[in-house]
Amino acid sequence: MKISVASGKGGTGKTTVSVNLARIFGGEVVLADCDVEEPNAHLFLKTSRPVEKTVGIPVPVVDETLCDGCGLCAKICQFSAIVTFGTAPLVFPEMCHGCGGCTLVCPPKAITEQPRRIGVVETSRADQITLVTGRLDVGVALAPPLIRAVRNALPENQAVILDAPPGTSCPVMAAVRDTDMVLLVTEPTPFGLNDLSLAVDMAREQDLPFGVIVNRMGSGDNRIQEFCGKEDIPILLEIPDDRRIAEYYSRGVLMVDALPEYRKLFESLLQKIRGQIGKGERKHAYL
Repeated sequence: MKISVASGKGGTGKTTVSVNLARIFGGEVVLADCDVEEPNAHLFLKTSRPVEKTVGIPVPVVDETLCDGCGLCAKICQFSAIVTFGTAPLVFPEMCHGCGGCTLVCPPKAITEQPRRIGVVETSRADQITLVTGRLDVGVALAPPLIRAVRNALPENQAVILDAPPGTSCPVMAAVRDTDMVLLVTEPTPFGLNDLSLAVDMAREQDLPFGVIVNRMGSGDNRIQEFCGKEDIPILLEIPDDRRIAEYYSRGVLMVDALPEYRKLFESLLQKIRGQIGKGERKHAYL
């Protein structure tokens, strides 16, 4: 079972849902922090010392003694990471996506590749939770390759909860791709509804089963419920706007550990998720 937790905007409580759900899972579970630009799941878990693995992508290196300046490498590059003006090409490693196209089209085989570090994947343990965290290096703009590395590092044959980055762009799609269900976390505000509608479009575009979790319920109005009713979207959980949750959160304490009534809510959420996944017949080819 692979569950992804996403949101159309930041600050809705996506990581809160992910970590609390992992805590009450009731068995071995993998929590993958795919918000590689600002991972924070570790702040709420007393983990063991992480094992770190460096992640890189291949970038081109040009042998000027072999290059004939044909320019085919520049023509195939969709990201302007390699350009030429009839001479040996210039390479901009920070713009390279590591596709390898330039090496394939170079007639004199003047282009080879060398790895360029983009970040690390850290693996640690906290009780029955295996935490796999992606951490993008400062100044690196390529989150999807590191997210794919996080997914490739996940143990096989275990339940997985993926905490996706906020938004609906490429990093999010790399995180939620081919999961059994997407939990879309939102809040009852105009911004929450606007970004929820974008996240719903994203999930439907990828043909992913999904449901909605409304956080800070009571701080706004019923616009989320009205939207979900109109679109026939299940609301799986409503988390009240409870000051105690925020107080414990600020101390790095999970609500299911500090407030027993919320443990029951998340146990009910897990039952609903398992029920929804049990109804599906789709097969996934996981990364």
